[in-house]
Amino acid sequence: MMASTTSSAAVAGALFSASKPRGSAACPRVPAGRRRASCVVRCDAGVEVQAQAAAKAASIAALEQFKISADRYMKERSSIAVIGLSIHTAPVEMREKLAVAEELWPRAVSELTNLNHIEEAAVLSTCNRMEIYVVALSWNRGMREVVDWMSMKSGIPASELREHLFMLRDSDATRHLFEVSAGLDSLVLGEGQILAQVKQVVRSGQNSGGLGKNIDRMFKDAITAGKRVRCETNISSGAVSVSSAAVELALMKLPRSDCLSARMLLIGAGKMGKLVIKHLMAKGCKKVVVVNRSVERVDAIREEMNDIEIVYRPLTEMYEAAADADVVFTSTSSESPLFMKEHAQVLPPVSDAAGGVRLFVDISVPRNVSACVSDVGHARVYNVDDLKEVVEENKQDRLRKAMEAQTIISEELKRFEAWRDSLETVPTIKSLRSYADRIRASELDKCLQKIGEDALTKKMKKSIEQLSTGIVNKLLHGPLQHLRCDGTDSHTLGETLENMRALNRMFSLDTEKAIMEQKIKSKVEKTQN
Repeated sequence: MMASTTSSAAVAGALFSASKPRGSAACPRVPAGRRRASCVVRCDAGVEVQAQAAAKAASIAALEQFKISADRYMKERSSIAVIGLSIHTAPVEMREKLAVAEELWPRAVSELTNLNHIEEAAVLSTCNRMEIYVVALSWNRGMREVVDWMSMKSGIPASELREHLFMLRDSDATRHLFEVSAGLDSLVLGEGQILAQVKQVVRSGQNSGGLGKNIDRMFKDAITAGKRVRCETNISSGAVSVSSAAVELALMKLPRSDCLSARMLLIGAGKMGKLVIKHLMAKGCKKVVVVNRSVERVDAIREEMNDIEIVYRPLTEMYEAAADADVVFTSTSSESPLFMKEHAQVLPPVSDAAGGVRLFVDISVPRNVSACVSDVGHARVYNVDDLKEVVEENKQDRLRKAMEAQTIISEELKRFEAWRDSLETVPTIKSLRSYADRIRASELDKCLQKIGEDALTKKMKKSIEQLSTGIVNKLLHGPLQHLRCDGTDSHTLGETLENMRALNRMFSLDTEKAIMEQKIKSKVEKTQN
């Protein structure tokens, strides 16, 4: 998947390495009264200016070389790609190292778009997946840069990461996002929480201004696909979230006669924790103890759910509350485990009526309960990877619903690709207009020189200029009309793209090369700044 690129592509890579200016350390002035024994560092501003000028000259030279020899590289259309790992490809130990907190998404997007071959980016990080969506100037180089970024952030060697990563390109990448949004790639088929998380990616991008045109439209169309799948199929029936699966797993592990009377403890009253309470209530549980940093959130949940008794205990009483519980659900954003082996060892054993084993159901990533807690004889730990046991039921029914959903996803995918194809005509429209304006301006200048500046009044000059502009606009009207398309009609889109290619050939517009040159130039300027 990390294939070697062509020598012409290497020229483009050289452009970026050449564009990075070498800075020189800034040095403070030393007051005249200071003793000669102190070290005096002299600064030469001229050296820094020369270095910047040299870097600029090198980048311009590299750009010119790129224009000459990178034709093959520039024919590669910018790719939409996804690279990441999920519960299906990587263990929780690896996923938690790569997890990016929601408040850090904008920063991650900024770092990714600063990579040489990445134009746009978005990060989708949940307890079950960490996926990076990008628009890449070059597939091979872009993917290599993203893998290196992930390795740097997680501390996991790139070679080890590659064993668990999946990479998809263009329509496959888009289809994957649509399936994720619809809940088809979730551990629990059709779960609703992932759709909310996809929406949050868009909101985060809008607030920070980090999402590009292609990624923004793709995520919005994914939200539409997710909504349609849930409305038009019965995919959301049954257990539809990680929280509900966690509750079902706990009840499966408890003795049937005691499952509803078991003492339940929830640590963390966030969105996932709230859903745990909701599903416990739906299963018939009458009481749950909630440990949380603040009481306000617990009070809000209590007001919303009247059919279950919710008892609040502060975070300082977490271990005392665990000692009184048969089942401990953990759902916090803590970066380090809340329960280690030594904590579980000092907890009193649970009653035989509750199975004699304290259950820790950890739905947090990073994990709140260390795996070594299971080494304690009267404790068992289950994390998000163990929820597979719950969702294996009704497999045939889930497959049937997934097939129904695929029809909807294919429709939405077709709409998105038609929209993206329609964008191809925009640069041709601009290039044709610019080409015609250059000819008009050149011929107008020749005409005015022949007539002579003194022979014409300002009004006459203006009239002649308006005449030339009007003729060009009339001539361009027909061709430009045949280049405009919104992508909603596949037949019209096909004709429009054929017209675009014909105009590019007739007028030698070389639009693809111009687009790539502009993208590379923008990257150079961004690096210099």
